[in-house]
Amino acid sequence: MVDAAREPAGPQGQQPAVDARPPDAVEAVPAGAETTDGDTAPDAGPAVPGTPPGEGDAEERAGEQLDRPLPEGVRRRVVGIAADALGGLPVAELPLSLRQYAKFTPARRAKYAATALAAALESEPAFRVRIADRLRLGQPDLVKALEAGNVPGAADPMDVATAAYLLRPPGWARLVEQAGELAERAGAEGAAAESARLAEKLQAELAELRAAARNDLERQRAESESVRKEAESLRKKVRSLESDTRRAQAETRKLAAELEALRASSTAERSAADGEARRLKHRISELETAVEHGRRSAREGRSVEDMRLRLLLDTVLQSAQGLQRELALPVARIHPADLVEAVEPASASPHDVARRALAEDDPALLDQLLAIPQVHLVVDGYNVTKTGYPSLPLEQQRIRLLGGLAMLAQRTQAEVTCVFDGQDLDVPVIMAPPRGVRVRFSRTGETADELIRRLVRAEPQGRPVVVVSTDREVADGVRNAGARPVASVLLLNRLARS
Repeated sequence: MVDAAREPAGPQGQQPAVDARPPDAVEAVPAGAETTDGDTAPDAGPAVPGTPPGEGDAEERAGEQLDRPLPEGVRRRVVGIAADALGGLPVAELPLSLRQYAKFTPARRAKYAATALAAALESEPAFRVRIADRLRLGQPDLVKALEAGNVPGAADPMDVATAAYLLRPPGWARLVEQAGELAERAGAEGAAAESARLAEKLQAELAELRAAARNDLERQRAESESVRKEAESLRKKVRSLESDTRRAQAETRKLAAELEALRASSTAERSAADGEARRLKHRISELETAVEHGRRSAREGRSVEDMRLRLLLDTVLQSAQGLQRELALPVARIHPADLVEAVEPASASPHDVARRALAEDDPALLDQLLAIPQVHLVVDGYNVTKTGYPSLPLEQQRIRLLGGLAMLAQRTQAEVTCVFDGQDLDVPVIMAPPRGVRVRFSRTGETADELIRRLVRAEPQGRPVVVVSTDREVADGVRNAGARPVASVLLLNRLARS
């Protein structure tokens, strides 16, 4: 840190040359007159008794300088006095480097303009004289004593050094250096005393800390012993709790096994009860169906066997008539040869058509089957529609299939029954069946395959029945019952040809 009390260095680091002219050789410049360098000479202010004008400059020109930097305490006091006095001086009389700080408060000037103030006091004698004048007003006794060459014994060395630096009386550099030495010595003695006091305080605190540490150690030992005893008691309690926990877990497992056994038993009993309930419901449904069937038969006044025999008789008659037309036989009359026992040709049946070398998907095969007298065509509805046009909604599938079957029944005069699966229906489907086609839906709990097998078993023995379905289980069932199964594609091809 460059001390502001030093003279500003000249070119090449040299100290500026001291003006050696005698006091009477300095040309007086009137106050307010313009100097050769363009600045206005500051007002010298009122003359102070006992201080000839230009005395400080004469001392500086005599070459008296400080041998070491201005002591820091002296520097702070000098800067503080200058900062306080700067606000009372006209701006025109201030050095150019200090004019920007003129409107600052003294505290801000001492903080932000300390370096500029120190440099101005060292390099501007007129500014220093102005500050010294303010010091005369504040400490007149000290100033008079120093100008008289006396140093008051009771005065503060820092005040003496500050006044000497500003007034520059003879021997001022020595006074400033002595004040700095005294200040340093006093600071060192104060630091030593403070260090000793601090050491005593630290020793006392150390003793207190040691005593507190011993007390804490004893307390911690007592607490540790108490904690150890408590931990031992807790460990005993934990072991007892663990034993109780193991017994509780074993009891829990036993109860859980018993509960699981009870659940399994109740589940089995519930399943058996549900099965018995379903069986009873099914039996009740069968009995209700049988009762309803008996009531219907009683209302109609004829039995199912009568209908079967009549239908079989009509079938035989029409078969005989068809055979007579096919053979172009005349009206039958009994001849002696008719009474001779021999093998007569049998009437055509759906199974006889299979021997005529036609492909299974040839529509002509279905035409031949439907040409048999009294033939009954039973169609597995959804099996056919999902084979031919599965992308359509179910309603559109039914409409399309029933329309084709109506045209087929009209052309062939065959009995046509179309069966749809209705076991998942909550309510019956509302629709208008086409003319010549019987439409049936299976009951709840019954599939369309079961309904088809019941329809086939309801037919009399010997009546030709053709069932359209690609379901192998359906085909095998109706074949065993005497019906002829054909694939769904055969009916689709026949309807497409229409």
